[in-house]
Amino acid sequence: MNPREEGFLLLTSHLGDPERPVLTAAQLRVLAQRADLLEPAQPERDLTVRDLQQLGYNREMSQRIVNLLADRQKLAAYCARGERMGCIPITRVSTGYPLILRQRLGLDSPGCLWAKGDLGILSTPAIALVGSRELRESNRRFAEEVGYQAALQGLTLVSGNARGADRTAQDACLRAGGRVISIVADELAKQPVRRNLLWLSEDGYDEAFSAQRALHRNRCIHALGRMVFAAQSDLGKGGTWDGTVKNLRFGWSPVAVFRDGSEAAAELERMGAYGVDTEALLYFLSIPVITESFL
Repeated sequence: MNPREEGFLLLTSHLGDPERPVLTAAQLRVLAQRADLLEPAQPERDLTVRDLQQLGYNREMSQRIVNLLADRQKLAAYCARGERMGCIPITRVSTGYPLILRQRLGLDSPGCLWAKGDLGILSTPAIALVGSRELRESNRRFAEEVGYQAALQGLTLVSGNARGADRTAQDACLRAGGRVISIVADELAKQPVRRNLLWLSEDGYDEAFSAQRALHRNRCIHALGRMVFAAQSDLGKGGTWDGTVKNLRFGWSPVAVFRDGSEAAAELERMGAYGVDTEALLYFLSIPVITESFL
């Protein structure tokens, strides 16, 4: 691990301690922008409180950053435990970090992704699937068909392993011999190793589920897919709605919503999503917006 990778981990990972005062994505973004102003005369030298104050931080925040960066022994122990459980870190400055996240999310992309499984899957073209936990039957069939067709057409499926649409699509894809990237909001270390499956987590490998984590990881699911299929959503509420609306607002990736006759689907179309039916999934690459995203 090079010093830049180590720095990202020290600043963004709780290292098994939920009280560790890590930087938020926004704070990390500001620090990265300000750090470019430092003189590179002694690149091997650690940042000091004085350096950070010169960059505009007050003494309290400067000391907080310096303290985080000093936890090298704690980081080494944490990484060693993770490695024994098959979990490894991929920081934003690591070679294997998915380029599409940096391109679409910029400095709002995760400072570090923890991974468990086949890392080679990260370099494959993918589509994503989001949807509600409680599915109507037609919406369940749509989610299942997205997973099945992803496998059949050689595309990786990205989803979030939640009950309902996520697992329906993931299971269908794996049964058909396809590849899955599952971005979890619960404990990464407990996920089983399985062929063609890569687990990812933004917040360390040992952090428990929280609703905040579930909402926060949605931007990564949307950004990793060349296109996102929304199997079902509630109108104006819930994680699927929140993530899809943000995607449409910021333009992370094209969105296709299942035309199920619901007010939510109609509103997402009005906001810029493409309405599709199950039959359209037979040829993903014939959907013009997907074809364009692969060029």
